[in-house]
Amino acid sequence: MSELKHTPLHGLHRELGARLVPFAGFDMPVQYPPGVKKEHEHTRRACGLFDVSHMGQLLLRGPAPAEALETLVPTDIVGLAAGWQRYALFTSGEGGILDDLMVVNAGDHLYLVVNAACRDQDIAHLRLGLPEGHEIEVLDRGLLALQGPEAVSVMRRLCPAACELVFMQHGHFEIESVPVWISRSGYTGEDGFEISVAAEDSETLARRLLDEPEVEAIGLGARDSLRLEAGLCLYGHDIDTETTPVEAGLIWAIGKPRRRGGERAGGFPGADVILHQVEAKDHRRKRVGLLGEGRAPVREGAELFDAEGNAIGHVTSGGFGPSVGQPVAMGYVATDQAEIGTRVFAEVRGKRLPMTVSKMPFVTPGYYRG
Repeated sequence: MSELKHTPLHGLHRELGARLVPFAGFDMPVQYPPGVKKEHEHTRRACGLFDVSHMGQLLLRGPAPAEALETLVPTDIVGLAAGWQRYALFTSGEGGILDDLMVVNAGDHLYLVVNAACRDQDIAHLRLGLPEGHEIEVLDRGLLALQGPEAVSVMRRLCPAACELVFMQHGHFEIESVPVWISRSGYTGEDGFEISVAAEDSETLARRLLDEPEVEAIGLGARDSLRLEAGLCLYGHDIDTETTPVEAGLIWAIGKPRRRGGERAGGFPGADVILHQVEAKDHRRKRVGLLGEGRAPVREGAELFDAEGNAIGHVTSGGFGPSVGQPVAMGYVATDQAEIGTRVFAEVRGKRLPMTVSKMPFVTPGYYRG
């Protein structure tokens, strides 16, 4: 195994008593002394600070960068206004999902944030697939996520101008003379901000944020339970190369101008497969939310059965939802078993535990839309 990489906050994590684990090639904090449940609850109640510096941060430059990126994603990038961010998907020629990412229209260029585990392949995919004359710059920056209902109170003291942002808006600011790029977004279902900062300023900024009374350091364990309650996909688990955007319930990420009849229909890898599924609705399986009974969590990989004992799918993410107060999961089931309220059974240690197909997200989102 190659040596693990460190984010700019690695020393701070150790100082704070984090339990560090390998994650996407980095030595990352899975939890701090309070533990995953308390960290989760603190984020829902107040404000958590997450180190997400392992994510890949890229700049795409060249002539008409939005048109160029649309050759690789089904998302409407051309219609994305300056200063706004949008969720996108890299798709394969077979219609599968290579990665999900965030795209910011930064004026004369695009700013991309890609998953850590897919970072190198995404960079290669961009460099190989983009039209000639376009350049990808790989940034060495920290990325901090300030998440929770009190995040805006903290930001109002440190950077009041950033509080004017609404969900999925992005801008350049300063926090106590430190230049930062801030988006009003996150991966928890709560209001909050993602803050990109120069690597050398990352620890100073993190310590300043942690000085605020509402803010606690939060690890990857709570990040996972928070995003699961929010119904948000984790690449390599809930979406992958064997999953199409339609099966994953991500039709909304396929821009209307990119669909059949749209002004820029198709033109992205796997368009024939994906757009056929959008129109014909003949995909065989669908991502669903699942609520369990009792307290026993249902984990990734558990097989799902219908009331007659027929195998109908499997769980892709699961655990106990501290904010929901019961087991929550996501998984794929046959489309005829995907209706809200359908009762299914998950096999856990030889027992069939009842679950109900449920709406997602499992918690009410706190996104600030103005």
